[in-house]
Amino acid sequence: MLSYPKNKINVLLLENISQDSYDMFHKDGFNVKLIKDAYEEEEMATAIKDVHILGIRSKTNITLKVLENAHRLLSVGCFCIGTNQVDLGLSQKNGIPVFNAPYSNTRSVAELVIAQIINLARQTGDRSKELHQGKWSKVSKNCYEIRGKTLGIVGYGHIGTQVSILAEALGMKILYYDIIVQMPIGNARAVGSYQELLENSDFVSFHVPGNSDTVNLFSEKEIQILKKDSYVINYSRGQVVNIEALAKAIRDDKIAGAAVDVFPEEPSSNSDPFHSPLQNLPNVILTPHIGGSTEEAQKNIALEVTTKLIKYINNGSTTTAVNFPNVELPLLKENYRILNVHKNLPGFLRDINTIVSDLGGNILSQYLGTSAEIGYLIMDIDKKLGDKVKEKIEEHPNTIKTRILY
Repeated sequence: MLSYPKNKINVLLLENISQDSYDMFHKDGFNVKLIKDAYEEEEMATAIKDVHILGIRSKTNITLKVLENAHRLLSVGCFCIGTNQVDLGLSQKNGIPVFNAPYSNTRSVAELVIAQIINLARQTGDRSKELHQGKWSKVSKNCYEIRGKTLGIVGYGHIGTQVSILAEALGMKILYYDIIVQMPIGNARAVGSYQELLENSDFVSFHVPGNSDTVNLFSEKEIQILKKDSYVINYSRGQVVNIEALAKAIRDDKIAGAAVDVFPEEPSSNSDPFHSPLQNLPNVILTPHIGGSTEEAQKNIALEVTTKLIKYINNGSTTTAVNFPNVELPLLKENYRILNVHKNLPGFLRDINTIVSDLGGNILSQYLGTSAEIGYLIMDIDKKLGDKVKEKIEEHPNTIKTRILY
């Protein structure tokens, strides 16, 4: 099944998305452009005008200004776990489904978190830096095995549970806290409050989404609750841990060490400088947002998100879209398929069925998914009426976006 010629469908992939994604789009006939860097808002607002499919990672923000210029945009793919860089509500109102890859880099992040737990406990970052400076410092003071220590996991989702499994296999005791009731895996134990987790953990690792509830989730107040000489790991979102408060706690010897991979402000490209209050502090391991940056993870993310985008363009399926009614559609070898996004108001489906009936047409199959704001209607109809039906539906005052597949 095809829409209008694929070589006229423009795909823009930003932020050094895997070549595998480019190859998949190119093989399917799309016009693809691959850019290494992120775009700032002004640049994105200009570039988006001719884009039908946009692929981003975590640094490019899809804002009101960008969407106001996105007249041809059909879908956005976030080649990462999070989608907070996209205005999901406004995208939905404009008939633009957003897809992501919630599972593909889970193992990569979990493995690196475990590595950093061990590195912090043994102070290997400091020892390595000293050797590079020509200083031999073979010490065992304040260096520990992680076996028997307690790991507190804040956010027991896909990554949190993977960290739990790996840490328990190494002999750690696992506590976790989540605002949603989650079943424990292995011998992990849920605690009744965030405070209880902080009071009883030797290591605290954050795996929560980025939203208003998690901004400064760990700051001065939580530092006072935390066990002395414990360790903090943040591989979730940059706003979750208050960097200034954490740096002060390290300098004041209230916290024994920290591993941080995400920051409130991050360079938009590898050529830009990086500055943080955490730089040059003892037993602090800083990494440049590489939790999911493995060959395996990037390949898996490219496969997952690109497959979803191509499937949506080719047959209209929105399964797993984060801001859209989820509709799984069968392949169609003959006839036409109308894909319509409309305001979810009473009477629309009646009006559309009347349009088809008045034209003397027959609806071969019909699917409808709704959210509070929009409805997503798919109809398979006779070829002879396809274009006429599309034109009439587009004229309906509640229609947001309509396209046709041949």
